Amino acid sequence: MAHSRGLEETASVFGIKLEPIQLIELQSTLDRELESIKCFDDALPAIERLQEHGIKVGVCSNLAGPYCSRVRCLLPGLDAYALSAETGVLKPDPEMYGSVCAMLDTYPGQVLGSETAQVLMIGDFKRCDELGPRSFGIVGHHLDRNGGGGLPESDRVHQRHYSCQPVNPIGSTQGHAGIVKVLWHQT
Repeated sequence: MAHSRGLEETASVFGIKLEPIQLIELQSTLDRELESIKCFDDALPAIERLQEHGIKVGVCSNLAGPYCSRVRCLLPGLDAYALSAETGVLKPDPEMYGSVCAMLDTYPGQVLGSETAQVLMIGDFKRCDELGPRSFGIVGHHLDRNGGGGLPESDRVHQRHYSCQPVNPIGSTQGHAGIVKVLWHQT
């Protein structure tokens, strides 16, 4: 997932020889899978509300090369696309978080509620979207779309900062950034 090669080139890297018919079948399967990826119903409205309040939004995801264009198609107009096949690094490598922060023209480590730039990451993989970012100075939160969790007690005090309220509770939005990962799914 840290390279942007196609099927044939990837197979070759691993020493796999594909017959032309196998390559056609694999590409057809991949094309169907890519077409099946859709945004969650709440993704685009959430992004729109954040952007209306001047909050920069980016996606930071471990993706194989063919998935990058699909994500860009589904989520046009974001401020950053830190996709592992394009950056060459995978989460939870700190370089990946640094990459998305650079794209957002911000840096991690500020405290929520301060007037300086701050970064929030929400994603579906605890290790890469909550713990990894936190070790880099980004406020990371795990989103369980199966309903199996909530915010930890220590984070509930800041819960208002993560909702898309009509009035931005953070105050000044200048320099604020959000990195959102859990925006799509397969149908």
